[in-house]
Amino acid sequence: MPIVIGGQNYYRTSEACKMAGVSRATFIRWLKEGILRDASHTDRRGWRLFTEDDITRIRAEANKVKASDQC
Repeated sequence: MPIVIGGQNYYRTSEACKMAGVSRATFIRWLKEGILRDASHTDRRGWRLFTEDDITRIRAEANKVKASDQC
């Protein structure tokens, strides 16, 4: 369930991952590898908060197709 702050919907990490179709472990790995940038918003506990645009970027990364070097 989103958190509404100032009329904007924010989602926690597990919700964002589920919406984007990636596991939390994959998401954390992508952060560590620099594939994705970290969330720009956090709540008072320091938990990441994601907007719909953030989730769209995560989903786009998950759906990328990389060409194989082998033919």
